[in-house]
Amino acid sequence: MDFFSVFQEIWAVRALVASGLVGIMCGTLGAFIVLRNMSMIGDALSHAILPGVVLAFVILGGYSSLGFFVGAVIAGLISAYAITWIQQNVQTKNDAAIGIVFTAMFSIGVIGISWISRNEGVHLDLKDFLFGNVLTVSDEDLILTAAVTGFVILSVMVLYRYLFISTFQSVIAQTMGISVKAVHYFLMLLLSFSVVASLQTVGVILVVAMLITPASTALLLSNRLERVVVISAFLGLIAAVAGLLIAIQLETTPGPAMAVTATAMYLVVALAAPKKGIIAKYLARRGQQFKVEIEDTLKHALKLHRSEKLNIENLMAVLGFSRAKTNRLVKALRNKQLISLAGERVQLTNSGMQRANSLVRAHRLWETYLVDQVGLSSEQIHEDAEQLEHLLSEDILDEVDRELGYPTTDPHGSPIPRKHSSVLFALSQLRADQQGTISADQPDSVATRTLWQMGLKPNKVIRVIERSGDTVIIEVAGENLVIQAKVADKVNVIPEDHSSSDPI
Repeated sequence: MDFFSVFQEIWAVRALVASGLVGIMCGTLGAFIVLRNMSMIGDALSHAILPGVVLAFVILGGYSSLGFFVGAVIAGLISAYAITWIQQNVQTKNDAAIGIVFTAMFSIGVIGISWISRNEGVHLDLKDFLFGNVLTVSDEDLILTAAVTGFVILSVMVLYRYLFISTFQSVIAQTMGISVKAVHYFLMLLLSFSVVASLQTVGVILVVAMLITPASTALLLSNRLERVVVISAFLGLIAAVAGLLIAIQLETTPGPAMAVTATAMYLVVALAAPKKGIIAKYLARRGQQFKVEIEDTLKHALKLHRSEKLNIENLMAVLGFSRAKTNRLVKALRNKQLISLAGERVQLTNSGMQRANSLVRAHRLWETYLVDQVGLSSEQIHEDAEQLEHLLSEDILDEVDRELGYPTTDPHGSPIPRKHSSVLFALSQLRADQQGTISADQPDSVATRTLWQMGLKPNKVIRVIERSGDTVIIEVAGENLVIQAKVADKVNVIPEDHSSSDPI
């Protein structure tokens, strides 16, 4: 009999349908089990139902799917209640309470099965309960599994709002009048139903794999609960059906094949998920590292630009990178239109100048914050600022700036570039004999550095004596200073009589 002809047999069709139903049911419920950190309780209930199966067999005097279902559900609920009671009333760790109850119940069930199996004519195989035997599913088992699957899906749809709010915000749920405890115990009931319905398919040991693994896989693919539930149910279906087909093809046990298939799917998604996968995270880290290297290159380019030494050779020396890596970074900056290239000569564009000044501003503002607000010394702050300057958004920087009272210098005495990107009123616009004040908002880094070197700090009062060709002569505290006109065009001042002058 070849592979495809197998499914002409009624037992194979029953096994396929049962597997699909179990996959959907466990996947649907598993999303809530994983999110509520109840994975170990699911494992415990899957083991703790055995005494109920044994008791049902003894009372009914033989095998009965409905009898096993009722007995197992009762045993599961007793175990769930016992676990919760111990957790709430005895000074015992939560995971220890789970271990105490499920090992005791499982041991009682194993002892009971061993005792019953010694009687002549009784066939109650322990390994069928442990690992399942989907190939022997009866019509009664199939109907029971379908009914439980339908009940679980309907319950999740009807009670989705309550499950959602109690899963993520239990305190808010209580203020809304929702009984979190009632939702918890109802979820325990659904979990018991699902474990019992999966007994014949994957067994008590492997049912936890069908509850947890598809849900964990779905959580790697989405952050929205409704999508997680649907994806988890779909992955459960695929894992169960594919596992069965693999088991038939390889002539192995179906339950373990389903669990291994679910795990294989998880590993693939864990590796290749678009946002949370290992590859995506690796690429994101590489992208962030490259971004930091680009911004560091731009910052060093600004320093070299101020000293008129900006070229690829000097960049390579200050960065400590190889020629190839430096060329790669320079090319990336050129593609972003932050620099222009003419052979070995590098020139910052206006956009590059603004971006470099933003990085310097972020670095020096954060250093100031660490000293003024955190209380660190100026020797302790550089490394932190080097890292965070690449992560601080403009909104955060503006908030830090406001918190610090718009400082003009950092703890090392270096000027903090201002955010404004244009000169509001240039020094060169002052009339002869008109006074003005050096503004703290200087958009041009070259002008800022020139002022700093000349001792013209923010809020310094100046007076224009005369303009002569390419220079502007000013008086500061009785001393005459000469500024290049092209620099004076970029120096932001506050004129003494702003209304009598024309702004740019």
